[in-house]
Amino acid sequence: SSKTFWTTTGMFPQELIIGFPKCVKISKVGIQCYLVRTLRIEKSTSKDPVDFEQCIEKDLQHREGQLQMEEFPLPEFQATYLRFIIKSAFDHFVSVHRVMAEGT
Repeated sequence: SSKTFWTTTGMFPQELIIGFPKCVKISKVGIQCYLVRTLRIEKSTSKDPVDFEQCIEKDLQHREGQLQMEEFPLPEFQATYLRFIIKSAFDHFVSVHRVMAEGT
């Protein structure tokens, strides 16, 4: 829902894990967030959310008063879980409004 979001508790790093019902192929990941400075995305193909491997780490641009909309085209990979780690921020609190994964 565009009316809901996830917010941090003020300390970093913070993480958010998304689980899929089964292992899927992913070719692009996107995020809509606010005040995130450094973001790392990791994947896991395990049955449980463990044994994560880094996909990408990126510093995002600060957009005063606007949501940050970032897309990460990646070489196609398989994942059962995606972990989004917010390593640092432009303020004490940040928010994540939408996470997108494209693939099959």
